[in-house]
Amino acid sequence: MKLDIKRFKLGDTYTIGKLYIDGVYHCYTLEDKVREVKVQNETAIPTGTYSVVIDHSNRFNRSLPHILNVPNFAGVRIHSGNSSKDTEGCILLGTTWTEGDFIGNSKIAFDSFFSQLEKAKTATLTII
Repeated sequence: MKLDIKRFKLGDTYTIGKLYIDGVYHCYTLEDKVREVKVQNETAIPTGTYSVVIDHSNRFNRSLPHILNVPNFAGVRIHSGNSSKDTEGCILLGTTWTEGDFIGNSKIAFDSFFSQLEKAKTATLTII
């Protein structure tokens, strides 16, 4: 599975993008702010290409997508949530975005994404 996130809105505390699965738009993404120097739990992951697997998250006590080998980051996940306060360096998914630091219908977007990823087992994620 090929995943692409195209960031398009860089806010003061957040970053909004669009997630494409195998070239087809799937949903909005919400991350922390893009920063030159990493701030713990408040920085979007660097642009680049990463492997994504499903494994157990101790924090959420369930299986979740895990973005591997992110420089200077550990435990980066894709999960549901609505604002940059929910990200802590992870990527959130949502079906709606009007402006600002909020995406809606996150659980719907995440569940749809996760079912597709479960079938594929692994994926490559490119963040632009």
